[in-house]
Amino acid sequence: MTETSTATAAQPLGEKALASTVIDRLTRGVTGTAATVTTTSPVDGRIVATLPQSTPADVEAAFDRARAAQREWARVPVKQRAALALKLHDLMLDRQSEGLDIVQLETGKSRMHALEELVDGVGSTLYFARRAPRLLSPKRRAGALPLLTQTREGYHPKGVVTTITPWNYPLSLTMDVIPALLAGNAVVHKPDTQTALSSLWPRMLLLEAGLPADLWQVVIGDPADIGDTLIDNADFVCFTGSTAAGKAIATRAAATLTGCSLELGGKNPMLVLRDADIDATATAAVRGCFANAGQLCVSIERIYVDREVYPRFVDAFGAKVRALPLGAAREFTEGIGSLTSAKQLDRVQAHVADAVAAGAQVVAGGKARPDIGPYFYDPTVLTDVPPSAKLYREETFGPVVSVVPFDSEDEAIELANDTEYGLNAAVFSKDVKRARGVAARIQAGTVNINEGYASSYAAQDAPMGGMKQSGLGRRHGTAGLMKYVEPQNISAQHVLGFDPAFGRTAAQHADFLLKAMKAMKVLRIR
Repeated sequence: MTETSTATAAQPLGEKALASTVIDRLTRGVTGTAATVTTTSPVDGRIVATLPQSTPADVEAAFDRARAAQREWARVPVKQRAALALKLHDLMLDRQSEGLDIVQLETGKSRMHALEELVDGVGSTLYFARRAPRLLSPKRRAGALPLLTQTREGYHPKGVVTTITPWNYPLSLTMDVIPALLAGNAVVHKPDTQTALSSLWPRMLLLEAGLPADLWQVVIGDPADIGDTLIDNADFVCFTGSTAAGKAIATRAAATLTGCSLELGGKNPMLVLRDADIDATATAAVRGCFANAGQLCVSIERIYVDREVYPRFVDAFGAKVRALPLGAAREFTEGIGSLTSAKQLDRVQAHVADAVAAGAQVVAGGKARPDIGPYFYDPTVLTDVPPSAKLYREETFGPVVSVVPFDSEDEAIELANDTEYGLNAAVFSKDVKRARGVAARIQAGTVNINEGYASSYAAQDAPMGGMKQSGLGRRHGTAGLMKYVEPQNISAQHVLGFDPAFGRTAAQHADFLLKAMKAMKVLRIR
């Protein structure tokens, strides 16, 4: 039996929520001379902003300005760069309501899920600002010959980084720009048009903090028009989006041996072991599956449950999902917001219809909610989804999850790994040691225990990224900063070199080097 999720009174977002003067300031941050485009709110269809579009010539000009500014920026001490990032951190918190209004207005997500973006953005900014001075300082390394070779590792900025961010977490993912700037680079940034204001907002604040404007250039346009120019001029590319688009970017960048960091698609599994706390697991699964209406690269789309507890879990989970309210009020309430576009709604509806036609059973949801807003869709739980259904393997990227029973841990792990993707996963069990063992066998860049995604994603000191078709490179942690620099080895030789000395023959010199290698092993110098 299915029930309809409840609706909440959706307080209108628009001119009262966000002053037109703020929108005007934000749109002036775009480099563009092409015809304008108007964006609308997915919640109620009202106009959000009119944005200039960028031509290839505009993108070229943005790179020219960024490259000139970067040469000066690279000479600024890292501590001074970090001081600007710390000011940005404070400004984002001081003006949080403004930022949350913008994110909600453009994406249609609930305020609580918008807050997740803000918290992640300020958290990553603080992390990199605190650690950049130490991580980017030159390091002494072991030389080839102890005492005779002095080696230092230094770091050069890549130059100008192209950053391409998507519409689903526009504020959070825009903060990838910060470690690039801290590393001494300039950035040419292409946000998604629908959510450009959410990306322009932290730029505006960072300029208020003192960042030279040319260091962070923003361009907007169709990838078919300006995509090649963005890749061809870049010294490094940071992209978050679909696997298909990521592969196209990597192929283009390979022609110039330009490095890439690509966070791509996922079909993320969750394993519920027999000893899991069913009620707590069902509660965590609701957020793990339906945060931002499921439009989250690390959200759960497949749940595998031990057969012994499968009926209890389906009942508990289904009840919690059916009780979820829908709406996008400017208040911190539980529930989920709207899908962001008609395209996403069409994909969700197609996947659910195809699965049901193939024999899937609807436990909760299963239909659009135009009575609430044009792109709202009930959070949906399906069982008995056959392998022939598109939803079984393809990323849905919406508020839909399938629940499947398993008979052994080995089977559960095999099912979890039976995908081309490897971005995120979750394991639920009262025995954390056991869960860690299961987690280590899952082919995913991040695995959470007794949580859907937040534990790993919010662990700023650890790398976050995908295996297999889910991407290349990592964000967060040391890797999230050091990918934006070129390491350089500078080694100085003192007294003795690598040529025979003191009248030794070549044979005598070779014997000396071989004995020295043995001695270094014995003395643990190497």
